[in-house]
Amino acid sequence: MATAGIATVFGGSGFIGRYVVKRLAQRGHVVRVAVRDPEAALFLKTMGTVGQIVPMAASVGDEAAIATVTHGADLVVNLAGILAESSDASFQAVQAEGAGRVARLAAAAGASRLVHLSAIGADPASPSRYGASKAAGEQAVRQNFPGATILRPSVVFGPEDNFFNRFAGMARMFPIMPVVSGGTKLQPVYVGDVADAVIAALTLPEAAGGVYELGGPAVLTMRALLDYIMRETGHRRMTMAVPACLARLQASVLERLPGKLLTRDQLLMLARDNVVASGMPGLAELGIVPTPMELIVPFYLRRFRAGGGKRTGTPDVQAAH
Repeated sequence: MATAGIATVFGGSGFIGRYVVKRLAQRGHVVRVAVRDPEAALFLKTMGTVGQIVPMAASVGDEAAIATVTHGADLVVNLAGILAESSDASFQAVQAEGAGRVARLAAAAGASRLVHLSAIGADPASPSRYGASKAAGEQAVRQNFPGATILRPSVVFGPEDNFFNRFAGMARMFPIMPVVSGGTKLQPVYVGDVADAVIAALTLPEAAGGVYELGGPAVLTMRALLDYIMRETGHRRMTMAVPACLARLQASVLERLPGKLLTRDQLLMLARDNVVASGMPGLAELGIVPTPMELIVPFYLRRFRAGGGKRTGTPDVQAAH
């Protein structure tokens, strides 16, 4: 069967990555999924034909492995990123140095297009190491691959997300819902729309070299989102605003525990609004109509209702271009 060429996706087994891999396979690409643990990415193979999706061992810190997985690839997508640092992965190493390394070696391999996933909040002056490293990564990508397209999503939602699911779990477990940075504004964007944005960025000539900020159709405060989650799960709890000093103390403890429910660096990010900046191109300029969270979120939050609710699969809504 004729293919549309080779596409390499770093972080392809993650939350956003699986949606990107699926779309690339549907378009006929042979997809190399560059991950640290290929065995854990084998589930992706069912999204394509025999031999079409190939998990390969390659971290963004391994120069030789990056060169191998990008060799002969026409399209490269870098989705690698972390939400919290660990002993073997720092923001600087993954999101700054790793981003530049992928861009440099993708250019050396002759790739025609590179899409780099950053985040709203990427700012060299950010007090958050996460935000500052995202900005450094963008700069490194631009220096090494000037025609790269940079995408900055707000909070991304979908059945496997770590936002709505996390707070829904808290609403089910805790008698009182703590509210941190309740006035901060967020613009949740559907994971399928983000994946569609990646495909558009790879294919639209006018997207090359651009920066796009991705947000959904609604802007809500953190408190409003927590209220929405409690309504959808049926767990109506009292809310308690957590003072900044107490939140920092809690985070200093929680970031030492497995799972890192909350870190001090995340608190710094939560202190700033996470919405599409005025005048910035976004989903509309990529030909995508944003999906309201009301069409997606209730289906996967049902499992948090009393008795477990009815487990119903959420359709992967794809925008037409």
